[in-house]
Amino acid sequence: MPPQLSEPFQPVRRSVRLDTLVRLRWLAVIGQSAAVLVVHYVLDFTLPLGACMFVIALSAGLNVALRLVFRMATRLQPDRATWLLAFDIAQLAALLFLTGGLENPFAFMFLGPVLISATALPPHMTLRLGLFTAFCATVLVFVHMPLPWASDDPLELPPIYMLGVWLSLLLALGFIGAYAWQIAEEARLLADALASTELVLAREQHLSQLDGLAAAAAHELGTPLSTIAVVARELERAIEPDSPHTAAVRLLREQAQRCREILGKLTELSTRSGPFDRMKLSALIEEVVAPHRNFGVTIDVVLPPDRSREPIGAHNPAILYGLGNLVENAVDFAKSRVEVAAQWSDTDVTATIRDDGPGFSAEIMDRIGEPYVTTRGHRTQVEGEVAGLGLGFFIAKTLLERSGADLVFTNRGAPDSGAVVRVSWPRADFERPPPGWGAEPSWNP
Repeated sequence: MPPQLSEPFQPVRRSVRLDTLVRLRWLAVIGQSAAVLVVHYVLDFTLPLGACMFVIALSAGLNVALRLVFRMATRLQPDRATWLLAFDIAQLAALLFLTGGLENPFAFMFLGPVLISATALPPHMTLRLGLFTAFCATVLVFVHMPLPWASDDPLELPPIYMLGVWLSLLLALGFIGAYAWQIAEEARLLADALASTELVLAREQHLSQLDGLAAAAAHELGTPLSTIAVVARELERAIEPDSPHTAAVRLLREQAQRCREILGKLTELSTRSGPFDRMKLSALIEEVVAPHRNFGVTIDVVLPPDRSREPIGAHNPAILYGLGNLVENAVDFAKSRVEVAAQWSDTDVTATIRDDGPGFSAEIMDRIGEPYVTTRGHRTQVEGEVAGLGLGFFIAKTLLERSGADLVFTNRGAPDSGAVVRVSWPRADFERPPPGWGAEPSWNP
């Protein structure tokens, strides 16, 4: 069985840094101030300048207070970030009330806080902010001060046009908010899945390196232990049989011999599967298949009759884990038989895994290998064991593709049923030594 992580990977909770919101609010303060001053002094339109600057000053004052009280690197809890974004919406609504309501072309800035929430906060928080924004926009349709405009040529917008502005703003809130959330969510899931993959690969490499550590320990301890054994044997010969120390010396010799046997086993581990050993494809497949043979499912390994020019690749933890995960999945869903077939030529190396289970469901066939997509529902959940997160195929696919492989997922043709996974490498990539080949291992703990 592929080794499991000692602790399940926990995705990072959604949050936003306080410094991010403060910086964005400073941009809003600068932009709002510039717009108000240009309208009043450059365009020479009449507007309540003092009230507008007071509303803008509230945002600036909040920023100053936040910087004095909190550390800017603080990651805000979703509810606190929601309150700050709600303040920004209310502040913008107050400023629009003073400058024409939805007649003001800057009314589309309502989208800003909702967009930030959609990319950084949970969906229910974004929904609340969206409803609050829709409420403010609806009020501003009916309640607002006149739009700053030339007094000798007042601007009168027809009600049907204002209805269209209001409706377009609500639609933009829903569409852009949902789109931003979907894009951000996919990026988060991919980042979490890649982090899980890195943890799995690091664990695989760590387990492989333990063999080398064991060999180093056996080599370093072998000489002093041999000396202890020789001295103990000479002491046993030198003392009288009826000496009170005879039993203690005999025990010392026996325990020294036992230690040598243990070190001999550790040395065998390294010679059997060191992290940089090279092995034939058939041996690699047998090592992948061996842990899954005693689960009531027959596993047949099919090799070409002509075994000459069989490819020899590195004992690569990424390949072992990736193929092991695919074989485990096949055994999990097979009715009675799994076939692992190997083929090779001068240019390609292919391993094909077939089972006689239900196969991949049609609705997820095009999404196999994406993170958090379960390939086939478990037939049963045994003794509280729950279905996985849908990361198994993603991790296997990612690790194998990093080794240069291409993966194809299909179902067996009628009347047969079952899944087929074909893993193919260019022969040069399969036989290429992994990164770090020949480097001296580090034995530091």
